[in-house]
Amino acid sequence: MKKNVLELNDLKASFLDRVHELWGKVVSLQLISSVNGDPDVPGEGRIHFVCNSWVYPAKNYKKDRVFFANKTYLLSDTPGPLKKFREEELVNLRGDNDDETELQEWGRVYGYAYYNDLGKPHKGPQYARPILGGSSKFPYPRRGRTGRRPTKEDPESETPMMLLLSLLIYVPRDERFGHLKMSDLIAYALKSISQLLRPDELASILVGPQKHFDSLEDVLKLYEGGIELPEGILKSVRDNIPAETIKELFRTDGEKFLKFPVPQVIKVDKSAWKTDEEFAREMLAGINPVVIHRLQEFPPASKLDQNTYGHQTSQITKEHIGHNLDGLSIDEAIKNNKLFILDHHDALMPYLRRINKTSTKTYASRTLLFLENDGTLKPLAIELSLPHPDGDQFGCISKVYTPSSQGVESSIWQLAKAYVNVTDSGYHQLISHWLRTHAVMEPFVIATNRQLSVLHPIHKLLHPHFRDTMNVNAVARQVLINAGGILEATVFPAKFSMEWSLCKCIRTGFFLNKRSP
Repeated sequence: MKKNVLELNDLKASFLDRVHELWGKVVSLQLISSVNGDPDVPGEGRIHFVCNSWVYPAKNYKKDRVFFANKTYLLSDTPGPLKKFREEELVNLRGDNDDETELQEWGRVYGYAYYNDLGKPHKGPQYARPILGGSSKFPYPRRGRTGRRPTKEDPESETPMMLLLSLLIYVPRDERFGHLKMSDLIAYALKSISQLLRPDELASILVGPQKHFDSLEDVLKLYEGGIELPEGILKSVRDNIPAETIKELFRTDGEKFLKFPVPQVIKVDKSAWKTDEEFAREMLAGINPVVIHRLQEFPPASKLDQNTYGHQTSQITKEHIGHNLDGLSIDEAIKNNKLFILDHHDALMPYLRRINKTSTKTYASRTLLFLENDGTLKPLAIELSLPHPDGDQFGCISKVYTPSSQGVESSIWQLAKAYVNVTDSGYHQLISHWLRTHAVMEPFVIATNRQLSVLHPIHKLLHPHFRDTMNVNAVARQVLINAGGILEATVFPAKFSMEWSLCKCIRTGFFLNKRSP
């Protein structure tokens, strides 16, 4: 398959192919026997080679490319004539002798680097971010090396790429998105453009220059109205974009933009999302159920260091929840596995004072839930906590909220649930998703390619599971998790997002070393 861009053949590559063929320059292959050291290989019939790799002109490589037959060997079982090629291939993939070189499109180097490409010091101190990895304070994480030059403002920080070029950031060539994947990525990005906008920008488009949503009715415009694009824009779209793509990006009923499908929960009743049943259902069936766990002690205790953070034990009491346990005592409910907790207290408290000094304001939260006989969860109490105003060593100040359906207490209860949802969503994005999925996997991808030959059976087992990981992460560092990026604009830790995620990792004792996964 020829090199291409968004399902179109790369014109330059196609032209050069024709020229080179006229000059007699074509792909040449040399067969090497795995059992016979003689350079002359006798006819063996059909031999199957796995060559799922992009190949560039020989001048771009310091060593000839090597492809092995579709067999696996442990190192000790590798045929003698192949051992040399097996070892040389791993040396090439490590690229340790080219640590100072900026890696190019055709590169195949799997090297380690720190997260020193998140900040934008050239844009001013407000865009400076700590380098993650390589220090006692921030020992984690690791990412793939690109070799890009440092910034003038901070020699320790790597120069970020321009936004429009972010998709072209270096990753080993065989780790890049396929052309179909890249086309889909761009199409879905355009289709979900509202998710790339800050809330104030989205509000400006939908409800006017005040740059915020004044009411829930404004929010419902996302599902009811959308934006009717001007005829001039529509004509330009029709003239320049294939019809099938238009169907993907725009609605056909008037072609309104930024109109979302109505969620099932509000199709019948627009206020159904306010119910306690829906609050608990979304917590369990939504984005972050993995952090809900069974309550084993009451009141819930903290694992934070008391010498540093003082008394952090929950202020939820028997009086708050005892009447709502279907006749069970608290001890009976715990024994019968009826009590559960969504606990974001310890994860947030050490960073809460810093976060709340920004424009973001939030709380550390604990949410107690009761398991009903029909398998659903019922919220019992929400505890929202702030650091003590006199200092961390004095513990926290907390307030407990319980379900209410009338008066001011009902509105306050709704607000408490909203804070829990905000905290849970941010925890999912930064911890459950980015940290424990993307960031954790990248060092394994790098280490596997540096240490395990493609001949190794474990390499063949792992390789399909690594697909697109390095490319996704590389793009994310340029537009999602970087200073001023989409995540900082949409999750509650704001400028502390990556640092907070890392410190959560350190507090749980999770580390990755430079030379091993």
